[in-house]
Amino acid sequence: MYVVGVDAGGTSTRACAVDSGMRVLGTGRAGGANPNSHPPEKAASAIAEAVAAATVDLDRAELGDCVVGMAGSSKLTDPAVAALFERTWREAGFDVTPQVVSDAETAFASATDAPDGTVLVSGTGSIAGRIRDRRMVSVSGGYGWLLGDEGSGFWIGREAVRATLDALSRDEALAGGETPTRGEPLGTLTSSVLAEAGVDAAEPRAFHLLITAVNQDTPVHLARFAPLVSAAAASDPVAARIADDAADRLTDIAIAARDTDEETPIVLVGSVLGTGNPVRTRIHERLQGCDMRESKDGVLGAAWLAALEGFGQHVPHPNRVG
Repeated sequence: MYVVGVDAGGTSTRACAVDSGMRVLGTGRAGGANPNSHPPEKAASAIAEAVAAATVDLDRAELGDCVVGMAGSSKLTDPAVAALFERTWREAGFDVTPQVVSDAETAFASATDAPDGTVLVSGTGSIAGRIRDRRMVSVSGGYGWLLGDEGSGFWIGREAVRATLDALSRDEALAGGETPTRGEPLGTLTSSVLAEAGVDAAEPRAFHLLITAVNQDTPVHLARFAPLVSAAAASDPVAARIADDAADRLTDIAIAARDTDEETPIVLVGSVLGTGNPVRTRIHERLQGCDMRESKDGVLGAAWLAALEGFGQHVPHPNRVG
């Protein structure tokens, strides 16, 4: 018998088949499978395709359990969507119904074998989850770009654009309504924001052109400006302030997801919390003394959860498998 774990993301889906010792037997990859950002039938097909690739050399009758960590898993609360996924799975030739969980749960499982703790996610969006018995039982934040996502890549990118507009509007005020003149040289961050948006910093209409350029894209694409904050935070005070504010807000939602004096692990997930990111560094400073972990690989977290179901609690954690 073997089990399969799936990491079903917005841009790609990965599957991994493992045995009782967490030895990888096969892997597979397909397109994005987030049913919130893709048509449900496409998302369902991507999962089936990735699992089929991971099990191409294995006997499908030997598949014991399958756990899918999915971004947008709440979509499956819609009975029609759930039925579509089930039908696609059966048509692909699999007899075992996969257990779908949040990708935050599989990320937590990839980093630690502790059953309880907190997962803090900051990529394009942000959320903190309270983990109990390896399941997310409540959340803090996670309201989406319109209502929240503080400290996320979207939020950081938006703050970078707003700071640039503030700098440009001060120039217009200094010019007294005439052709704007630079009151002070633009900083590293504001200059890089204009360059990313394709706006010439010397253009008198730069303020209006930046607004136009940003509004031509969907709001979530503001996240593309977030790496500019990371790159400038060490030398640009505006970028440093944005990184400070992001860390404060992410720390707040992480603490809100925990009990007072809780000592369980906090697992960091997402591009904003990656190694070398100034926001990550600041969060470590703010949560000094906490047991901080880094998410390793969501697909292995999903495979381990499947292995616990299929083989029992003795299965070694991926971090302990050489």
